[in-house]
This record gives sequence, structure tokens and C-alpha cells, in this order.
Amino acid sequence: MDGYIVNQYKFPSPNPHVDVFLVTYLCQGLKIKGFLAQPKMPGIYDGFLYLRGGIKNVGQVRLSRITQFASYGFIVMAPFYRGNQGGEGNEDFAGEDRYDAIASFRLLQRHPQVNSKRIHVFGFSRGGAMALHTAILEPAVCSVAVWGGVSDIALTYWEREDLRRMLKRVIGGTPTKYPERYRWRTPLYEIEKIQAPVLIIHGEKDQNVSIEHAYRLEKRLKEANKRVTAWYFPTFTHYFPPKDNRETVRRLTEWMKQQPDV
Repeated sequence: MDGYIVNQYKFPSPNPHVDVFLVTYLCQGLKIKGFLAQPKMPGIYDGFLYLRGGIKNVGQVRLSRITQFASYGFIVMAPFYRGNQGGEGNEDFAGEDRYDAIASFRLLQRHPQVNSKRIHVFGFSRGGAMALHTAILEPAVCSVAVWGGVSDIALTYWEREDLRRMLKRVIGGTPTKYPERYRWRTPLYEIEKIQAPVLIIHGEKDQNVSIEHAYRLEKRLKEANKRVTAWYFPTFTHYFPPKDNRETVRRLTEWMKQQPDV
């Protein structure tokens, strides 16, 4: 059953108020791994699906990051995605791995301390496309936040020469040769199916994921009459300065908590 935990064990936490578990869960018959972080204080909390960026060893889930979000009163699930860090299957890029995110969402829905009407989805970088795909497929998403997020996979191919080899390997070729494969991985084409409010966070000087991804996403959401909020930062790149990063985390968790129940 997707989202069913096969095993979990306690992992050292960098935060004394947050417990961390390394979990193995099922998705489409595959065993996928991820981190689960939850406040030590007993209670019912909002769920928070954290969707990492990067690929393979680049952009791995950082414990300091997920425990930071958990400390704001969330139970955080952060999948590593298939084919990563001991997980079964082959790595994808906003393709079949979207179901790893959905299975993680199911895991949070079943968690006894999670308010299932309030599960938020957060995606950074490549995780932005994953977060949007999750909201497209799952009507029970309470809110979506996309930070420095990819919204168009073909645009990523053309912008990032350093990623082309990986994208050709994972997807099977170029956007010119296989436009339909890139289109399927690009959430912009199914924005109409998103029911949750969307928050877009992007640095205008981002060289990893250009601001064009955010502009295209905002435009499509507005065209589809969806609820969208955009925070653009004219001087920031893909990585915000530490103080501004912390403040943005505080603001985005506040924004999530203001959204209505599903």
C-alpha cells in the first residue's frame, strides 16, 4: 500500500525539540527512503511534505532544514525519491518519482498526530515541479509553496547546459526529440487541476532556476483563476542569505497556517 511504513528507526536530530526518523515506505511496490521529523511535544500538528531539489547527491535532504520547519509546529516528511540513498527503483526527474511524493503525502495522512485536513506541500528547486505535480494529483493538499522552483522542464534543459547530459539520460533525449516527455514532466500544462493556494518565492538573480520559471507559473495560475501569492526578491540568487532565509521560512510557515482547511 502506497505510503505504508515498512520500517523506521530514530536518527540523531540537530534540534533538541524535534525527533527525526529514517523511514522506509512503499510506493508502487518499491521501497523508498526518507526522513520524518516531528516536534517532541505531544499534540496534533499540520503536515508538511518537503520535496528536495537537485538530483542524486546534489541537493540531498538536510536535517537542519527539515527540523527547522518542524520547529514551527509541523510534522515533516521528506522523501529522498526512488533510486536515492538506498531506495529502490530508478531516479527520475519530475516523472514517475511524483508518485513517491504522493505516497509520502499518504504517509502523512495516516500519521496519528497529523491533522489530515491541513497537509502542506513545499518544494525547493527541482522539488518545485514535484510539489506542483502533487497538488495536481492530490485534491487534499492544503497549500503549496514553491521556492526557487522549476516549473518548466524543457526550459531547465535549455537554461542549464550542465544538466543536459543528466536530463537526456533520465528522460531519454532532448526536448526537440521527445517534446511529449518534457511536457508530461512540466506541471504548467495541468495547472487547472490545482485546487490549493500557491505561494511562489524566487530570487530574481537566480542562475540555477531562472525567474522565468516563476513568471510562467504565476501567469498560468492567474489565467486559471487560481489563488496565487508571489514573493520576488530582486537582489537574491537561488540561495538566500542566512538571515533572510530564516525570515522567509518564518513568513512562509505563517502563510501556510493562515490557509483554510481542505
